[in-house]
Amino acid sequence: MKKVTVIGGGTGTFVVLSGLKKYPLDLGVIVSMMDSGGSTGKLRDQLGVLPPGDLRQCLVALSEAPMLWRKLFLYRFENGDLGGHNFGNIFISALEKVSKNYSEVVKTAAYVLKTKGQVIPVTFEKTHLCVEYENGKFLKGEGNIDENHLEISRIKNAYLDPDVNANPEAIERIMKSDFIIVGPGDLYTSIIPVLLTNGIKNAIKKSRAKIIYILNLMTKSGQTVGYRASDHVNDLKRYLGCDINIVVANKGRIPASVVNWYESQHEHVVANDLPQAIEADMVDRKIFMKSNREKIADPLVRSIIRHNPQKLAKILLKIIYA
Repeated sequence: MKKVTVIGGGTGTFVVLSGLKKYPLDLGVIVSMMDSGGSTGKLRDQLGVLPPGDLRQCLVALSEAPMLWRKLFLYRFENGDLGGHNFGNIFISALEKVSKNYSEVVKTAAYVLKTKGQVIPVTFEKTHLCVEYENGKFLKGEGNIDENHLEISRIKNAYLDPDVNANPEAIERIMKSDFIIVGPGDLYTSIIPVLLTNGIKNAIKKSRAKIIYILNLMTKSGQTVGYRASDHVNDLKRYLGCDINIVVANKGRIPASVVNWYESQHEHVVANDLPQAIEADMVDRKIFMKSNREKIADPLVRSIIRHNPQKLAKILLKIIYA
């Protein structure tokens, strides 16, 4: 059975895992632990816990528990003292407070959700993502970087403060993997933080695994403004420290109304300028939630279009079993 490891966090990783979990694969995910926005950020600040948000999404994506449990772990309170908080985040944070270590937290949550595959936090140490822009500006905190929507300067350098060491399970998983899937997801706030963790980059370079990079459908305001496919790949290779074997790009049509909405947020379709990329229609035609920052408790702009899990899984399986 092929050992496939996904790297990242957030919605993109959720989509990949959701699509692949029904197939006969030894599936695992190495999860970013640098989130500091929304519900996760509040729990970090107020309880001193590790960020639970990306971990929760991956556990739910691989869950084979009844739908009620999955809905419960995705449920977000809309008002009251818990307004903006996600039930799953609170559950995982409470587990951290009563468990002997974070490995026990993950195992317990995975047991409750009947998770298929390995969900591995990239580190058990507390840290923050920092970036330096080409205009000389510095920002600290994944949440602050994610919310810096009006920034037009490119990111010159990303780093962690303080430096942290990788979870040994993450290193072991990488070394034994046949394929490593990177993305889709925000390049600088979901993917690169994993690669900045001490030991990860070196493990990937030593691994025999083939690296598959799934390009985002849209650019990200404040992070990849004006980026083409080659820009994403060049930045990713810098933090990977090695080449990418296969790039997967979308060629499906994105509705004009959706493109117009993204353009109002200073985001655009990622143009594929890589002739060697594998192209396919990967668009999920559903219109996802458009959020009004004034109306939602978690003040982030939500994606309204995503990769389709089933379409993406079929493409990945052709690559894995080629």
